Amino acid sequence: MALVEKNGYEDAAFRISEAQAGDYLALLKPRVMSLVVFTAFVGLVTAQVPVNPIIAVVSILAIAVGAGASGALNMWYDADIDAVMSRTADRPVPSGRVLPGEALVFGLFLSAFSVMTLGLVANWLAASLLAFTIFFYAVVYTMWLKRWTPQNIVIGGAAGAFPPMIGWAAVTGQIGLESVIQFLIIFLWTPPHFWALALFKSGDYGRAGIPMMPNVAGEASTKRQIFAYALLVAVVGVLPSVLGQASATYGVFAAALGAGFVWYSWKVLRMPDADRVMRPAKALFGYSLLYLFAIFAALLLDSIAARLGAPVW
Repeated sequence: MALVEKNGYEDAAFRISEAQAGDYLALLKPRVMSLVVFTAFVGLVTAQVPVNPIIAVVSILAIAVGAGASGALNMWYDADIDAVMSRTADRPVPSGRVLPGEALVFGLFLSAFSVMTLGLVANWLAASLLAFTIFFYAVVYTMWLKRWTPQNIVIGGAAGAFPPMIGWAAVTGQIGLESVIQFLIIFLWTPPHFWALALFKSGDYGRAGIPMMPNVAGEASTKRQIFAYALLVAVVGVLPSVLGQASATYGVFAAALGAGFVWYSWKVLRMPDADRVMRPAKALFGYSLLYLFAIFAALLLDSIAARLGAPVW
């Protein structure tokens, strides 16, 4: 059995796989997948068109599999840097439980399967968007942007913002303004969410050689950019109500959530440079997850209420 050391983890020339089902599940990044599935489902429901339930279910499953495929390809390529980061060192590939080749084949197979399934069951516009999303995340973001520019998460965030647009396209065969707004909410939310994490994990990113904003532009610049993006998120979050896509009740709720986002970002902006515990950054990171779930849950409930004819204001 020949083992070759590569970038801090072992790459096996010959060895019987020791991977278990849970390791392959971990390759799919299930926590990220759950958010993808939820936002895609919101996009599908808010399209407000009659939907065949079988097509809807299969479409969401295909989008979920496509998201998982992206995660597997990301873990295959990033195994070298994952191995030196405390947050990711125990992932299946750097830990040696799954061979890099296994992760690559797994990701490619799931990519092809998810795109073909969505195209045959729903339509090829949705399938094309899913294929582009997988390509953008696995190639443009993972292989290029992540290791090249501190704007990696700004540009690369588009990959995580496509699911509601894919869900919308799966049942309408087109891209609507409402789905574009949902795309923008996630796209603008991504930088402050990940930069908050990068502030208190800057040591990890530094050891891995990833040019995250705090490591390149400094913490002060990162804090200012987080606050600027928070303001944009707060504004875009209420657009569905302003444009008549959602009720005023949704608008008030979204405005309150946006005010919370701005408040937590302000606390980060005011965080002393000497603060190494960085509780405000950790609080913003946690709140940002709550914000995205809550804003899309509100869109979903508002759409369901309108579909059922319930009174909304």
